Amino acid sequence: MTTDRDLHAHLIGRQGSRADLNTPVLVLDVEALDRNIAAMAALAAQHGVALRPHAKTHKSVDIAMRQIGAGAAGVCCAKIGEAEVLAAGGVTGVLITSPVAAPAAIARLATLAGQTEGLMAVVDHPDVAARIDAALATNGATLDMIIDIDPGIARTGVASAAAAVALAQAIAALPNLCYRGVQYYCGSQQHIENYAERRAAIVERTAYLQEVIAALGDAGFAPEIVTGGGTGTHRIDLDLSILTELQTGSYVFMDKQYLDCDLTGDGEPPFETALGVDARVVSANHSGLVTIDAGFKSLSTDGGVAVVRRGAPESAFFAFMGDEHAALVAPGIGTAMQPGDPVSLTVPHCDPTVNLYDDYHVVAGDTLVDIWPVSARGRAR
Repeated sequence: MTTDRDLHAHLIGRQGSRADLNTPVLVLDVEALDRNIAAMAALAAQHGVALRPHAKTHKSVDIAMRQIGAGAAGVCCAKIGEAEVLAAGGVTGVLITSPVAAPAAIARLATLAGQTEGLMAVVDHPDVAARIDAALATNGATLDMIIDIDPGIARTGVASAAAAVALAQAIAALPNLCYRGVQYYCGSQQHIENYAERRAAIVERTAYLQEVIAALGDAGFAPEIVTGGGTGTHRIDLDLSILTELQTGSYVFMDKQYLDCDLTGDGEPPFETALGVDARVVSANHSGLVTIDAGFKSLSTDGGVAVVRRGAPESAFFAFMGDEHAALVAPGIGTAMQPGDPVSLTVPHCDPTVNLYDDYHVVAGDTLVDIWPVSARGRAR
């Protein structure tokens, strides 16, 4: 099997080598990436809040190490499989943000707890906490636990302040678990495009979080850690001063979904677009459209469509044309562009797009400087 390194390693360091990449290809601007990492780290530090970025976005040991090197307390992982990969790569301070409930997954969690520094996991049910405790006992390990609070999505998390208190009491009674705090992630609010509307929604939801925190405090379980937030609400969360750490993820890349949002209230994106997919024209036989080699298998479909970043008219409209292809539609584009011409795209939704690729092709300007694996690609269990 031909790998990305087989195809492209000889291009590393050669000026202008981005133009010679086989397409479609996932491209990462390392200079923009590092500026984004530094900007979020500085913002969190300015507000006295810890930063634990969400690695479900990038699934990369290399990027996680850059984030920790810039001051992050650790990273978040969505699933035990992601956490295993990042921990094996030397990443510490991992928080698993989805409940680990299946017997096989709990056994893996107990093993990982005995091997990894600073591991934490969320839980939202007393029975699951008891199962994790029993597995830890078998392995001679302990684990810090975070109570997941449902912000109204009805996806995961305890559904009331009383349930949060009951779960804290259950954790406290288990010898191999240590209660550390709560998680509160308002996922459905992250992509409200208007800043004032998004702020109003988060203010309302944060009031409920404060009720839960107060109930826990009254019961003797005041949370040391209040973790949550995201790229869409990070400025609002910092202003409200309730979270003790941020779980921002997509800020490292910036996709169309977040570029469509006013993240700061002034209409200016606070982070740069660092991630893209490079493609090429493969057919140009019609005046009003050209066909490129990036379709459903190359770009996520849950966040709308990609947008042209360079190489084609900015007015060109992207339309999926199947698994392997898409069209760029614009007046006269079929005569202005020829087969083989390159085009760079801003992705609709970064997290699932990244999961379609084995590697990042890391560029500085137009030069390929490295190839990083998408370390935890496909680790959804």
